Amino acid sequence: MFGTLVNAAAIAAGGLVGLVLKKGIGPRYETALNQAMGMAILVIGANGVIANMFTVGSDGTLSSSGELLVVLSLCIGVLAGEFLRIEERLSGLGGFVEQRFHLSGFAASFVNGTLIYCVGAMAIIGSINDGLRGDSSVLLVKATIDGVSSIVLGATMGLGVIFSAIPVALYQGSISLLAGVLAPVLQGELLRQICAVGFVLVCAVGVNFFDRIHIKTANFLPALLVPPLWVGLRALAAGLGL
Repeated sequence: MFGTLVNAAAIAAGGLVGLVLKKGIGPRYETALNQAMGMAILVIGANGVIANMFTVGSDGTLSSSGELLVVLSLCIGVLAGEFLRIEERLSGLGGFVEQRFHLSGFAASFVNGTLIYCVGAMAIIGSINDGLRGDSSVLLVKATIDGVSSIVLGATMGLGVIFSAIPVALYQGSISLLAGVLAPVLQGELLRQICAVGFVLVCAVGVNFFDRIHIKTANFLPALLVPPLWVGLRALAAGLGL
């Protein structure tokens, strides 16, 4: 759990620094920073998708896999998310906090920060290593990256970034506590499939920074459950001889 606690603390501290810096940033520079952050997040998301969907063969040829599963995951996931109204419920909770404490932009910064910091192989692998072996090295590297990015997010989006440290602590902490059960499952092809879908959501977060269109990223969260369900169904079918 040590790595998770450091990771959450780094996000909160970085967000706090960003809030302090925000006071000296004018609207023109804030818009420029938002665009820069959007492009950076898009690159990170695209890099994650490519890394998890493309492989280089021994002869140097490039091959891809999992495209259909990504499409199905996104379609099924967003239908489930729209039915459950995840974005609306999270925005409602954030809106309540905004009105109660007069904190403008809390909901958007909280949701975007949570998605950015929770998605990715480092969160899963790092938490498993932390829980099984007491090895926090991966999460400490992630904490450094998240801490730096939270400074920019805090400066451009606001207070919600600090509170995104809470779901990060809960998510990664749960994986660490259940590491013995999850380690044999969350690896190999399944981990790559989950991460590929997750990094598509990161790309969607990057698009939202440009204020041209708004993608309800939270409604896509159920998409992350589709790859494990698909693998489970395939294993069941194989066990039944289908």
